[in-house]
Amino acid sequence: MNNKKKVNLRELELNNIGSWPREAQLGFCGLIVLLLVVLAWFLVVSSKRDELKGLEAEEAQLRDDFVEKQGRAANLEPLKQQLAQMEQQLQQMLRQLPSKTEMPDLIVDISQTALATGIQNDLFQPGPESKQEFYAEKPIMLRMVGSYHQFGAFVSGVASLPRVVIMTMHDISLQPKKSKDNPNARISANSALELAGTVKTYRYLDEDEAAQSAAAADTAKKEGK
Repeated sequence: MNNKKKVNLRELELNNIGSWPREAQLGFCGLIVLLLVVLAWFLVVSSKRDELKGLEAEEAQLRDDFVEKQGRAANLEPLKQQLAQMEQQLQQMLRQLPSKTEMPDLIVDISQTALATGIQNDLFQPGPESKQEFYAEKPIMLRMVGSYHQFGAFVSGVASLPRVVIMTMHDISLQPKKSKDNPNARISANSALELAGTVKTYRYLDEDEAAQSAAAADTAKKEGK
């Protein structure tokens, strides 16, 4: 025969838990433990889950960075070889330009080429050269009179010189040659044209000049900072 009494929750007093039946005390303790577990879940486990998600995202980012850097490292050596080849090609191209000792003769050759094609040199004045990092440029102020065909022959003649000649034009004007007899001259195939302005031609720097130019560029950069 079961003599246990049913516990009436209404008869239990929170201020006197010690007088509760054992079953009620155990149940109350179990409830407290459950509440503590739930609270710990929200305060500890839940925050750790957010931290874990953050760490997983960071791990994924680090993995992507590693893959990217690994790919760069794999391509680094071919890029170095390509850069070395480009520098070698640049040096070969520069070596095709006139040297310092050849430059005076080249200026004469350009002037003589113009005269040989029938062009009239009213002004052919070389200026002081300017050294860059790998080359030197020399400006030439000129004023020439000739026809379209003569100017074309002049350009062709300069291109056929033994050394590679690069000429760039600056502030160049090409217009009909005006005279007292023909003040309103117009451009035609056989009309006299006047070309005036500045052209620049280039030569390569020898090793000593290149070293001095590089040192001067480094000094200028440091002073600029």
